[in-house]
Amino acid sequence: MDILEQLKDDHEYYNGIGKKYLSNSNIGQLLKHPALFQKNEGDNKNFLAGRYFHQLILEPQKAKEFPIIDVSSRTTKAYKEASIDGNMLLLQREANEIKSWVETIDSNKHFASLIYDPANEYEVPAVAELHGNLWKGKADIITKDYVIDLKTSSDSFKFKRNSFYYNYDSQAYIYQQLFGKPVKFLVIDKNYKVLSWWDVSAEALVNGEEKVKRATEIYNKYYSDDATEKISEFFVEDFI
Repeated sequence: MDILEQLKDDHEYYNGIGKKYLSNSNIGQLLKHPALFQKNEGDNKNFLAGRYFHQLILEPQKAKEFPIIDVSSRTTKAYKEASIDGNMLLLQREANEIKSWVETIDSNKHFASLIYDPANEYEVPAVAELHGNLWKGKADIITKDYVIDLKTSSDSFKFKRNSFYYNYDSQAYIYQQLFGKPVKFLVIDKNYKVLSWWDVSAEALVNGEEKVKRATEIYNKYYSDDATEKISEFFVEDFI
C-alpha cells in the first residue's frame, strides 16, 4: 500500500508507520524536553476536545463514534467503569459546548463556504525531506489556493503571540513545504465564539524554519542512526 494511503489512517499516522517521520508535534519535544521525544504523553481534556472539534467538521461520520459519556464528572463511578481501559472520555456537556463552536462556524457564510467547498480535500497526509530528515504532516483542509488549519483558542486576540509558543510558525513552514501552498489559520475563540482568520507572515515562516533547523540538530545529535551522544548527556545552556 502507498505510504500516503497508510498515513490517512490515524493509528498508522500517529502510532504506526508514521513514527518513522518527524512532525511539528516533535518540535516542542525536541526544543524543550528532548528526552520526551516520541513518547506517548496520553490524552488530556484539551487534546480530546480538539480531536472531537476536528472530527465534527472534517470527518462527521467518525464523530458519531466518538467516546462520549453523560455523567457529571470524571470522578463518578459510572465514568470510571466506562473508562476502564484508561482512555479519557469526553463528557456530554463538553461535547455540547464543542458542537456550539462548530455551529458558530457553520452559521458564518464566509467561513462555511471556505470549509465546505466541494472542491476541497480533507485530512490529507504528505511527507517530504526537510533539512536532511523526513517529515510528515496532515492538512485539515486543502483548497485550490491554500491550506486551512483549524484552531481553537481561549483568547483569539492573543493568537499571534501564542503562535510562537505553540509552534504554529513551524507548522506553517512545514506544511508550506509539504503541500506547496501557503497556510492560513481559521480560529474560533472558545469563550466568546469569535472567529478569526490568520495569514502567516514571512517573519513567522523564517522563525518556523529556524525551529525546524534547531530541532533537526537535536534529533541528529541524540536520535538519528548517526547520533553522536546519548540523550542523558543533554543539558540547556543559556543566558539570564
